[in-house]
Amino acid sequence: MQLPLPFTGDQDILLTRLKQLTNADIRLVLTDNGSSMISFRKNHGVTFLRLHRMFLQAAPDVVSELAGFINNRRMKTPLIRQFIREHAATLPVRPARKTVLVAQGRYHDLSEMARAVNLQYFEGRITAGITWGTRKTGHAVRRRILGSYNSRTNIIRVNPILDRKNVPQYYLEFIVYHEMLHADMGVAKKNNRREVHSQEFRRREKLFRHFEKALLWEKK
Repeated sequence: MQLPLPFTGDQDILLTRLKQLTNADIRLVLTDNGSSMISFRKNHGVTFLRLHRMFLQAAPDVVSELAGFINNRRMKTPLIRQFIREHAATLPVRPARKTVLVAQGRYHDLSEMARAVNLQYFEGRITAGITWGTRKTGHAVRRRILGSYNSRTNIIRVNPILDRKNVPQYYLEFIVYHEMLHADMGVAKKNNRREVHSQEFRRREKLFRHFEKALLWEKK
């Protein structure tokens, strides 16, 4: 029986051990990708493996479980999961990408609109930024997601298909009001389930002064 090679934190030794345990031809690339710690594909008898470089610090039992996972994707990997949890906290935190807010469109200025809606309906307490979204074709446009609020970034985005001369200001104000309601109310829970548009949300939505008019324009 061949004894396990001593671990030294070296890429070549890690690769050699994985080849021994999997009996496979492996091409290893180490990465600093914090969102995908392990990925591999097999092509013409060769396994192309990408690992976060934290695995250079992995104990032999973790390496053995990794080898088993390469041979069988369906196997459970408690040691790997625990290893990643323990080491994830030591990874350098990437600075958040700063979102550039573009509120001035060709026909409509969202910043002035948001300021007015905020003061009229929310007493100025909404702190969310607002911007036109990026122009996309295909599925995203077909679904007609006209507005969205991201609680993590505290940003409201409005679909740029609404930046048109024939879109009335009251309808855009309604979209802004709807998303500000999300920012103001958060997500409710009912029977342990998330309820984005709760009964209270729908009640407050109707307080918008052009509510019926906006819905009628949307249907047309």
